[in-house]
Amino acid sequence: MIWETLAVDAERARDFSEHFALSPVLGTLLAQRDLTDTDACEAYLRPRLAQLRDPFELTQMEAAVARIEQAIEGAESILVFGDYDVDGVTSTVQLVHLLRLLGTQPRFTVPRRMDEGYGLSREAIDRAFAGEVPDLFIALDCGTNAHEPIAYLRSLGVEVIVVDHHQVKEQKPAACIFVNPHAHDGPDEPWSQLCTAGLVFKLLHGLLIRRRQQADPRVESIQLKDYLDLVAMGTLADLVPQVGENRLLSWYGLQHLRANGRMGVRALAEVSGLEASQQISGGDIAFKLGPRINASGRLADASLPIDLLLSQDAGACKDLAQQLDAMNRERQTIERRVAQEAEAQVLEHFMQEPGIVLFDPNWHSGVVGIVASRVSRRFHKPCVVLGADDGMARGSGRSVPSVDLVQLFQHCSEKLEHWGGHPMAAGLSLPVEQVPAFTACFLQALRESHPQGLPEPTLELSCWIELEDLSVEFLQQMERLQPYGQANPEPLFGLRGVVLDQAPSLFGEGNFRFHLPKGSKSSGHWSGIAWRMESAPPVAQPIDCAIRFGWNYWRGQKMAQVTLVDWRRSL
Repeated sequence: MIWETLAVDAERARDFSEHFALSPVLGTLLAQRDLTDTDACEAYLRPRLAQLRDPFELTQMEAAVARIEQAIEGAESILVFGDYDVDGVTSTVQLVHLLRLLGTQPRFTVPRRMDEGYGLSREAIDRAFAGEVPDLFIALDCGTNAHEPIAYLRSLGVEVIVVDHHQVKEQKPAACIFVNPHAHDGPDEPWSQLCTAGLVFKLLHGLLIRRRQQADPRVESIQLKDYLDLVAMGTLADLVPQVGENRLLSWYGLQHLRANGRMGVRALAEVSGLEASQQISGGDIAFKLGPRINASGRLADASLPIDLLLSQDAGACKDLAQQLDAMNRERQTIERRVAQEAEAQVLEHFMQEPGIVLFDPNWHSGVVGIVASRVSRRFHKPCVVLGADDGMARGSGRSVPSVDLVQLFQHCSEKLEHWGGHPMAAGLSLPVEQVPAFTACFLQALRESHPQGLPEPTLELSCWIELEDLSVEFLQQMERLQPYGQANPEPLFGLRGVVLDQAPSLFGEGNFRFHLPKGSKSSGHWSGIAWRMESAPPVAQPIDCAIRFGWNYWRGQKMAQVTLVDWRRSL
């Protein structure tokens, strides 16, 4: 793996460090975040909700709010249809909760992955209606490319609103109100990268503005900020860029999550091993809360986490959280088995190929996305993993930097029945008999787009530092960079010539704990850990280390910890 150091404007880094009384290293980190001057840096370091733009600047937001107001005032029946991942779940909870406060009784549903596949489909619509056709159908985190299902809804006399952030494949959906910044708005708008949870927050904002203008007494006690915990969960779990309004909403949402105000979140945090006094981070959402919400949609009915997050009954929340935790453990067991079998296929068939397409009809479609991510990271190639049911192969793809899955799937679209998603993550379904043809097409598209082969994987260091730069005070300063995510990555530091004086302690599969000396000016060590590393570093020999520096919580204690990402022998 190639180690590269990110470029930095040294003068700007010095200005930021001096102006905000921060360490030179933190000045460097800020200068790498596309902050052009001290005003932009001030807004980054001290985000304010007042920085949010008017929700009605989004195309068709005015029409969406007006149609929902009409439904509220006319006591119309509403059905909210959300996707089954964290973004879809938290979007659904936001809208259903507010609509209830505004006097409506909306029904809600999510697709059943095993029976109905991904997104909006006629099968899911018929099940959701159960003979009771609503006046208004609101699709969240899906629907952008669901032309036939939307036409079916309109044929039943149902009016449709779609709020989504997925890419438009060919044309925008017709005969509905469509809120999607990728379809309507420019890429430089501060809301252009919002996931659906962020877009729904904008929708709620617009509704409250209009309801207050109508002097609706029901809105007097409603605080828009009370939904920010849900927005943060959806945004950080969906891996959208942590810039612009995404970072602003995530930053404030984490503060609300830390307050543990929502009963369902408290119950979920408890079964996830997060202590009541612990600050919840983006990593906690990605690796603890998010997987438990997703487990329900992967293995069973994704309405369970919606019920959990809407509930005000402590006993019911505890029971639902325990169910989600049990499903997550089951999901982990299935995932480990599928991952082992998938990696064996790679070693046998795809080591010389630019990409990977893996298929087994016995693989559970609920874990294929996680396995694709794991395989892609290990082998540094775009990867598609497929299971099957009823003659259809269904699965997910995960990519690597510089390879756009949307373009690859578009190239092979004749082989696919359904597909959609983002450049780095997308879902697909196709007839089982088409899997070999799709595999050939996928690999050929990669060869054509990267005739020299995929670039060698790189590790991007934020900067090189000294052991003496690591301190609790520095770690406290680094907290101002959070929440980390796409386009606002957690800093990765390089250390030269480190000499370990104690042998690492191995545990699990390729994991080990170690002690990093604090340097010549201090005695003692920093606690360190490494995950899934092929080999542990040697003792008493100089090595270069690529590390992250953060907090670790254990049994009520908070301590600084080094995470080793890679190492090499010093030259």
